[in-house]
Amino acid sequence: MTSATILFVCVHNAGRSQMAAGYARALGGDRVTVLSGGSAPGAALNPMAVAAMAEEGIDISAEVPQLLLTDDVRASDAVITMGCGDACPIFPGKRYEDWELTDPAGKGLDEVRPIRDDIKQRVQRLLDELLA
Repeated sequence: MTSATILFVCVHNAGRSQMAAGYARALGGDRVTVLSGGSAPGAALNPMAVAAMAEEGIDISAEVPQLLLTDDVRASDAVITMGCGDACPIFPGKRYEDWELTDPAGKGLDEVRPIRDDIKQRVQRLLDELLA
């Protein structure tokens, strides 16, 4: 069985990257190791991101925004950034993707759902490619 380590990064590690990590854990199961971090971690998760994921049956409420660590980048097979700009370190030989996603900060649940759904599709495609 193929396995992979995926790192999801966004600035505050409070919305997009946490939703992506939640989907990767749920959809990838024991075939993936999931890491996430932010270049400037927030104080808490975005409550709308938590609510949107709960609608999908995925509980991310216990997650805590983490600082992006160089060791996490080094340990990952794929590094997925979501608007962290130049704050993300680059190591040769890694798969890098920058997903242009709307930041859910300050948005209501109706605005966060399409972001969540976009993330789900991207995570599923990524897992299909990495675990093929």
